[in-house]
Amino acid sequence: MSFTQELRQQADGIFEAIFNHPFVRGIAEGKLGREQLIHYVKQDFEYLNAYMRIYGIAISKSTSREEIAVFNEQISFILNSEVHPHQNFCTVAGMTYEELQGYPLAPSAHHYIHHMLTVAHEGSLGEIMAVLLPCPWTYLEIGRKLLEEVKPDESHPFYDWIYFYGNRADDAAAAFCEQVDEWAKLVTAAERERMRAHFMLSCQLEYMFWDMAYKQEEWPVPLQAVVG
Repeated sequence: MSFTQELRQQADGIFEAIFNHPFVRGIAEGKLGREQLIHYVKQDFEYLNAYMRIYGIAISKSTSREEIAVFNEQISFILNSEVHPHQNFCTVAGMTYEELQGYPLAPSAHHYIHHMLTVAHEGSLGEIMAVLLPCPWTYLEIGRKLLEEVKPDESHPFYDWIYFYGNRADDAAAAFCEQVDEWAKLVTAAERERMRAHFMLSCQLEYMFWDMAYKQEEWPVPLQAVVG
């Protein structure tokens, strides 16, 4: 069993909880509230901006063109392709994508982003790949699971979202798994355990991100605008 197969097995309970989360089930059933979709897009826009910055840090720690290419391709994917599923949610919510940009981070999104940024600044390239992996991996599995289960046609409100994530043949998860497995062969047991811990916490935070959107999570004391 490879290192990433071990990680997937260990995280199986979290993956199953994500599959069964009411937001994900709402995508499957085509039944989500307008404000839930809006909250998701607001937070995911900021999350993906941070994700690209972390790719940039990873590029600075890369030692080969092959490693650089993996991260560079994913930056391009976010900038040029991953706006498509956001547009699907925006259309259903009756909003434009531009209207939902530039909002403050909710607590769970803030925690997730700063978890990844801390690992990016303090960890090795292998640790960065491990902390990033749950995002593409969980979305790929959600998409494929919903594609098989729902078999949506174009009348389904989230047809574009499901097909975007479920029908990707060349996915980041496979590239990251390959890189993580290669890295895990070369490092100490202590670093592998750090990689495992980063991966597992990111999986938990993936679940919390869905929960944040579903519950429209905000800070307990409203954030005030800075004056002056």
